[in-house]
Amino acid sequence: MADALLIDCDPGIDDMMALLVACASPELDLVGVSTVGGNAGLARTTRNARAVLALAGRADIPVAAGAARPLVRSAASFGAHVHGEDGLGGIDLPVPPGGPDPRSGALFLAETILAATRPVTLVAIGPLTNVALLYAMFPDAAARLARLVVMAGAVGAGNITRAAEFNAWWDPEAAYRVLTDPGVEVATTQVTLDLTLRCTLPAGDVARLRAAGPAGERAAAALDFYSRAYRAQGSGDVTPVHDAIAVLAALRPELFRTRPGRVLVDTGTGPERGATVVDPDPAAAGPRVAVADDGDVPALLAEVARRLAG
Repeated sequence: MADALLIDCDPGIDDMMALLVACASPELDLVGVSTVGGNAGLARTTRNARAVLALAGRADIPVAAGAARPLVRSAASFGAHVHGEDGLGGIDLPVPPGGPDPRSGALFLAETILAATRPVTLVAIGPLTNVALLYAMFPDAAARLARLVVMAGAVGAGNITRAAEFNAWWDPEAAYRVLTDPGVEVATTQVTLDLTLRCTLPAGDVARLRAAGPAGERAAAALDFYSRAYRAQGSGDVTPVHDAIAVLAALRPELFRTRPGRVLVDTGTGPERGATVVDPDPAAAGPRVAVADDGDVPALLAEVARRLAG
């Protein structure tokens, strides 16, 4: 029986790729999606998640809207400079009829976990607000998770400030609750920007995706926008697929190199806000996270390309 998977996301072009990879992976049973503000506002990220699932032929998967803003301080901006005003690079994706699940994101996650008859892995690829609320409001449900995988934080330089990766920067208090002081015991893997920035799809893989049918054509168009945005920022000809790599941590953990550490999130108001620091000292007090800042990059990219083209 396929492993049960929940995804918490803020689509976002790389979130789109993550959802498509999950839907193309028979080893996983994607049982639900929750959304959070981040790459776009909550109404847009919720619409985008439902549209991407419909594109993948999985409009049956429930989507619940979660937190529209960070726990404590409002974030300064969305990700339009990278993902476009609509979050998906302006591609045309019709939304299926009906609407999102009426439950809040945290309640939806909790009730889905409690109702599951198999272990559930939660992959969180947006700001961690919904996960922090799950931990705070429904700790018994959170403790039943088999595993949490997050795409957040960086060991080296950030991508939204010099110090901080976007998801951790957007809601550092939530990242602190989940990574530094969870209050519940959940096996957690942190997939960091240091690894995902190296996972950039070659142009040939994007071309094969474009030729793989209507869904692939639209996914490739979104990746074209993404690549242009990175080029405009001076990053060169790159097409990183950050969030799809995090889904692979649930699918192919043997492709990642992890090290245990105490992850400390800066929640101050200075220039280091949102930075994540890994303390490898086994004597340091507090819970440990499996920090994945390295892996078999060619194999990871081959997995993403194969699943997207499929």
